[in-house]
Amino acid sequence: MPPRNDNDTNQYLTFGLDGEVFALAIAQVREVLELSTITRIPRTPPFMRGVINLRGHAVPVVDMRRKFGMSRADDTVNTCIIIVETTCAGEPHILGALVDSVREVVELPPSAIEPAPRMGTTVRAESILGIGKRDEEFIIVLDIGRVFSEQEMDLLAARDGEGQQVREQAPAA
Repeated sequence: MPPRNDNDTNQYLTFGLDGEVFALAIAQVREVLELSTITRIPRTPPFMRGVINLRGHAVPVVDMRRKFGMSRADDTVNTCIIIVETTCAGEPHILGALVDSVREVVELPPSAIEPAPRMGTTVRAESILGIGKRDEEFIIVLDIGRVFSEQEMDLLAARDGEGQQVREQAPAA
């Protein structure tokens, strides 16, 4: 990672989970979708909500509340799916992150982001880039590439025998 210049300002998409504010680097975010039909996949981890059809591709959707050990909440009009791109073991992965609400894009200079404190949290410490502060609000800045272990990414990657992204099949007539 190149050295940070304090004059650089980074943009982050903020979102809410269980009353807390989290953020992802805008460079990792492809798009934000309204909640749509999620098809449940049997025998997947509890944090795996299912898959959605995104322009002909089956994209796994992770319930971020469940991933972080929070209680599951009912979906609301504010519930969104953030489509993110991450890399694991050198391979790009696209996945949907189901969140309570998307808030806004904020700009935070590196000096406004402090290292995450070493204390008990539902989020693995290595997945937190730092804690940002904006006005009087704390923002937990995540590294989506470290939120999931390599084994979890393997589970999330819907692959066929040739390693290609599985396309959602049209129902047989």
